Amino acid sequence: MAAPDLSRSEEILRVRKKRKKHSARKAVLITLAAIVCVFGLVGGAAALYLNSINQALSFDNKQEADNLKAALQPVTAETKDKPFYMLVLGSDARESDEASRSDVIILTRVDPQNGTITMVSIPRDTMVELPGHGRQKINAAYAFDGAAGAVDAVSKFAGVPITHYAEIHFQELETLVDTLGGVWVNVPVTNDETGSSNTGKRIEAGEQLLNGEQALAFARERYGYTRGDFQRADNQRILAQAIVKKVLDVSPLDLPGTVQQLAECVSTDYGLNEIIELAQKFQTAGAVTFYSGLVPSSTTTIDGISYVVTEYPGWTEMMQRVDAGEDPNAAPTAGAESSDTTDTASTSGEPQEGDGPASNATESL
Repeated sequence: MAAPDLSRSEEILRVRKKRKKHSARKAVLITLAAIVCVFGLVGGAAALYLNSINQALSFDNKQEADNLKAALQPVTAETKDKPFYMLVLGSDARESDEASRSDVIILTRVDPQNGTITMVSIPRDTMVELPGHGRQKINAAYAFDGAAGAVDAVSKFAGVPITHYAEIHFQELETLVDTLGGVWVNVPVTNDETGSSNTGKRIEAGEQLLNGEQALAFARERYGYTRGDFQRADNQRILAQAIVKKVLDVSPLDLPGTVQQLAECVSTDYGLNEIIELAQKFQTAGAVTFYSGLVPSSTTTIDGISYVVTEYPGWTEMMQRVDAGEDPNAAPTAGAESSDTTDTASTSGEPQEGDGPASNATESL
């Protein structure tokens, strides 16, 4: 028998090892390529998701966005971590409207370091002087010059710079509340005190879970109350606090959908990253304290037009308390109460239409 050709066998074995080594290397490369592709797809989807939210948050009209940016107080390194003012506005605009006035005007002081949010409602019929337009109701500023006009008017009226702006879209707000599974609200007054209604939706007084339709009616109703717009302003602040609380309780799994829905019902100068950063600051601060109030006012009629007239001494004192991070209703008035507990909203004693100022009151949500 012929002796085995060892050189031949060794060559075959060497080639097989080389092929195996190449195959293993190829498998690793394929695996790495697959991982890169997967992460690329996920990253791309995330980028598209974040971009869609930022687009939903921003204004459709670039000129309006530019005008608003010019009206807002710029954020600097010195002011970045300090309390700031935001104007929260709700418009009654419809698609067919060429111009509209603002139904909701809430000047909000935000102090993330101390976990405090102060909301002060400004009656939409508040009489002011608008440059170029003379005596007007303050909500006309939005109709004349959009968001920038509203920021300028409120900043001048309150005597404080406004750094950020958020505009609420009522119809999308209804969907948001339903997405949250409703919001718990302690309704202060049944909305049929006058036997009339502009929403046609009866809501009894008392603590209850409101769905989107009910929440929208709660925020819009004014004819059904003896205090009219003053009661509606109270309701809007109460609802805003209820929504904020519910959003903060959303689970991480449900948060992306909630954020998307929030973006659909709000237009703002904020980007998503800034919103996340602000939320993180509040989380670091711990529990959130809410303060709430309404501009001291009474009503009058001038040349057949009904106005809300500001009681400026009281308004000046209120803004001094707000600016100091205090309860806006903690005036040294006999019988007045203040609120400084967590998750508590204090409602000021707003005057009834045609009446003088009433005493302050405190209400916990």
